[in-house]
Amino acid sequence: MPTYKALATANDFGLDLVEVSPNANPPVCKIMDYGRYKYEQTKKKQEAKKKQTTFQVKEIKVRPKTGEHDLQVKIGHIRKFIEKRDKVKVTCIFRGREITLSGQGRELLKHVAEETSEYAVVEQMPKFEGRTMTMILAPR
Repeated sequence: MPTYKALATANDFGLDLVEVSPNANPPVCKIMDYGRYKYEQTKKKQEAKKKQTTFQVKEIKVRPKTGEHDLQVKIGHIRKFIEKRDKVKVTCIFRGREITLSGQGRELLKHVAEETSEYAVVEQMPKFEGRTMTMILAPR
């Protein structure tokens, strides 16, 4: 159909003539309401964005001399975060002369990793950065 006839037909129906495949020979066009088409496209993008899984990185801070009961409470918090599909950054902070207790801090982080091994996996092993040692846990 010639272009002018297609445009006239689209105008009769109060719609737009939209080129679907410009590289085809002859080019393929479609009569549609272009405004409604654009609206539906944005709605589809919003739905796709809504279904995307996002996660946050939560942080739990401990010290090398943190007591066992306090540690169990923090492990309970880690469990809640992991169940919500968030990653957890466990940070062991050394203040003042505690920097000499780096071995104790590493043992503490290993203990946390063992306690949470059934529902979390260690994504980043304990790493020393300045006065802090960090480890990242992710959901299984």
